Amino acid sequence: MSGASGSTAAERSTVKPPERATSILDLIGYTPLLDVTRLARGISPRVRIYAKLEGLNPGGSVKDRAALWMVRSGLASGALHPGKTIIDSTSGNTGIALAMIGAALGYPVTLVVPDNVSRERKRIITAFGAQLIFSSGLEGSDGAILRCRHVLSEAPERYFKPDQYFNPMNPQAHYESTGPEIWEATRGEVTHFIAGIGTGGTVMGTGRYLKERNPAVQVIAAEPDDALHGLEGLKHMASSIVPGIYHEEELDRKIPVPTDTAYDLVYELGASCGIVVGQSSGAALYAGIQVARELDTGVLVVVFPDFGDRYLSTNLWAGWKEWLQQRRAAKTARPR
Repeated sequence: MSGASGSTAAERSTVKPPERATSILDLIGYTPLLDVTRLARGISPRVRIYAKLEGLNPGGSVKDRAALWMVRSGLASGALHPGKTIIDSTSGNTGIALAMIGAALGYPVTLVVPDNVSRERKRIITAFGAQLIFSSGLEGSDGAILRCRHVLSEAPERYFKPDQYFNPMNPQAHYESTGPEIWEATRGEVTHFIAGIGTGGTVMGTGRYLKERNPAVQVIAAEPDDALHGLEGLKHMASSIVPGIYHEEELDRKIPVPTDTAYDLVYELGASCGIVVGQSSGAALYAGIQVARELDTGVLVVVFPDFGDRYLSTNLWAGWKEWLQQRRAAKTARPR
């Protein structure tokens, strides 16, 4: 990418990031794949599971991509210009991305977030100089959406709202970057793509690109199995405000994910693979493992949206010690 707003898709190389960057925005994307097949016990030896490590984006999550594309589109159209403040509702990661991009471009940022998002994410957002407005944590991301609409209605001329839930640049970011990166990294051998549903941008945009390259690629969404779940950042669509960019008919399948099992996989990833991720990564991996067990051969790519360091103060880690004790006990009990 180049310049304040990044390069066009035609200029972008998906093979590797630039060796020298003039802006932090130039480093968004280009994330690697990590083989995590070892966690899927009992699957065919001809099946591989790769995790796309979106936590390696400069803002620490997959949301850097959509945020950049939406801001870049606003600059190109003139909807965002000097004197405007960027505002949006977010469960955290998009807010961090917008705060980072606003800081890099010199635009003030105001974000509406549920008051129960992790304190790590709140601190990261404020470290970029952004202002936080809190909505009720009991209302989740939907509450933040409604509160943001209210704030915007009071002074619409003051703000530029990327509107991640309805902005087509959200999935377009993944169509132009995530999809091509996966295709190139797997040499076109990817057979299944799995991602959690938040706004729906990642699974929609990436899925469209991969299906254009090979219509046989299966596009699968991981979704919390219950409205009262603990998978921060993911939506249970039947009980949520459905994002305008989300089109369920484009999916081949949805897999419901139990919160506790997703947490256990987060712990397992840390203990067995040396990678600490967030709960939505555990959810995506759970769905990937379910699919892998059904296959004789295949190349699965699951999205790990971020790392776990921004959730250390949350309930995600409440059961860690107990899980570790049980794991050690099981190892000790194994016959030698």
